[in-house]
Formats: sequence, C-alpha cells, structure tokens
Amino acid sequence: MTTLLDGYREHIVAAHKQPLFLLLVGFITSFVFIRFSVRMIRAQVRWWPGNVTPGGLHIHHMVFGLGFLLVGGIGVFATYGGHPWIDVFGLLFGIGCGLVLDEFALILHLDDVYWGEQGRKSVDAVIFGILFTALLLVGYVPLGVVPSQETRWGLVTVISVNMLVSMVALLKGKVWTGLLGIMVPGISWIGAIRLARPSSPWARWRYATRPRRRARAIRRERRLHRRADIARTWLFDLIAGAPDKVPASHPAAHRVAERMAARATAHLDAHEARALARRSARLADRRSAAAAGPGPDTGAADHGTREPGTRRGAQQRRRTVRAGRSRTYAVGPTGLEPRPGRHPHLRPHTRRIHR
Repeated sequence: MTTLLDGYREHIVAAHKQPLFLLLVGFITSFVFIRFSVRMIRAQVRWWPGNVTPGGLHIHHMVFGLGFLLVGGIGVFATYGGHPWIDVFGLLFGIGCGLVLDEFALILHLDDVYWGEQGRKSVDAVIFGILFTALLLVGYVPLGVVPSQETRWGLVTVISVNMLVSMVALLKGKVWTGLLGIMVPGISWIGAIRLARPSSPWARWRYATRPRRRARAIRRERRLHRRADIARTWLFDLIAGAPDKVPASHPAAHRVAERMAARATAHLDAHEARALARRSARLADRRSAAAAGPGPDTGAADHGTREPGTRRGAQQRRRTVRAGRSRTYAVGPTGLEPRPGRHPHLRPHTRRIHR
C-alpha cells in the first residue's frame, strides 16, 4: 500500500494529472454503476429501485449525465481551474461522461435502442472513451506531439504521415486500429496495409473493378472477422447484457411494417392503373367500332331484319372469351342469339342468360 501511495504521489499528483485521474475514475465508476442498475431493472429485482418516472415520464440517465457535464465544465471556468475545485469538477465531469456515453446509441439513432443491436454502439463509445482517457493519463498524446518539443520538419512529416495512414485505416473499416493509431503512431499502419473490409468505403471505391481482391476481402471477413465478432459479442454481452429481439411493438418494427405496406400499396396502385388503362383501351375500341358503322351485308335475317355489325360482334366475342368474362346472349324472336350490342328491335324481348 505504501508503494502504491508513493507511486500515486509521484506519477499522478506531482505530474499534475490528478484531475484527469479523477475524471477517469468517475467515468469508469458511473458506467459500471449504471450498467449494474439497468441490468437489475431488466431482471425485475424487487430490492432494487426501478426507473425514474415522475408523473409517468421515463427520464433516461443521460439527462442526469448532461447535468453533471454542465456542472463540471462550467465549474472549471468559474473557478479558473484552481485547487481543489478542479479535482471535484473533474470527477463530476467523468461521471457525466459515463452516463451520457452509456446512452450514446439513443442520441445517435434518436430512438430507444438501448437493449437492441444498435445499442452496442454505446459500449463501443464507452470503451473508446475510457481507453482514450487512459492513454492521455499514461502520457500518450494525439499524433505523438509533445508541447515542449521544438517544431522540426521531421516531426511535422511524421505527424502528417501518421494522420494520413490513420485516415486510410478508418476508410478501410478498421475503426479501432485507426483510432488507436491516432494516439499511438505505428498501429494504424497495420490497418492501412491490410485488405479493407467489404462493407467499408474503401472497398466500395477501390474493389468495384477488382473482383479478385474483393473476393479475398470477403473470404478474410468470413474467416477472421467472424471469430473476432463472436468474441466481441461475448464480451459485450458480459459487460452490457445480451440485446433483446425486436418486439412487434418496437418502433423499428413499425418502420419496417410501414415500408412493406408502402411497397404493397405502390404495387396495388400500379396494378389498378394497368387495369384502368386496359378498360380505357377497350372502351376506345368499342367507340371506334361503333363510329365505323355496321359491317357488310351478309344476308337477310328473319322478319326482314339484318344483324348489324356482324364482324364487330365477332371481334367483341373473341375479346370477351380471351378476357375470361361470361358471354351475354339475347333472346329474340328466333331464339338465343349472340348479342354483341343493343338492337332496337330486340329490346322488348331481351333477357340475359350467363354461361
């Protein structure tokens, strides 16, 4: 214990890193506490208090986190960063970071996806925040810049190249490698040299015309990243709990149902439009045939009457049979006769028989 206290005084207090250390302590403590709390609420443990719901309104813990962030940030400026206030406000700021980043996915999606697959982004954000703060506490600085060093062209070149390589690693879908490469120069080179992930922007830009390289990236994704994703999923389930399946009442399920209903409605509208176009075409054919007048004289009918439009009636019957509709017959003085259209002499004796 004496050794630990001496090391704390030498490496933390004497190096003026106690506010950053307390920030990291508040960060980790608040995240562990709130994850334990929500898992107890999820398990419906009786002895643990539930959600904060004044008046039936569920208040998420990121609201309290924003309060801690505001108090810690404003307090440092109000006290000019003097001791011991900077230590207190550093601790409050770390507590706010843990509470807010634990619901980072809710802020990103503007939806309650805490226990969904999208909620895993919150764990990613918390782990990266803790790792970033820990690296700053140990002594790493972004891009390897040390404020006390003199500016030299060699240092500027190294920083610029490291930044470029980190951007390439991020574009290739190597998020952790690229972000850690910003703090620790050299790590991002691994992600920049390796093949890009198939879903990354680099693969969409560079592998579209290179099918062999894209096939290699897909095989590597299936062989290596699948195992890494399984281990990552197991670790996140251990830390934050397994996500729920999307229930039928979830807003995400509602959005999927709305998209499916919109597609079905568009399909029905298109079908109705085609049916209306077919009906309009048939009506136009009938009007044009009626305007053409009766067909040629094919012989006298009984009682001195002639059947008008014999050819037109045959065409209409053929269209009727092809369309699958029932045929209409007229009962006249001579018995059952196909009725292509109305005839003034058959109107008093007409009745319809459907087959």
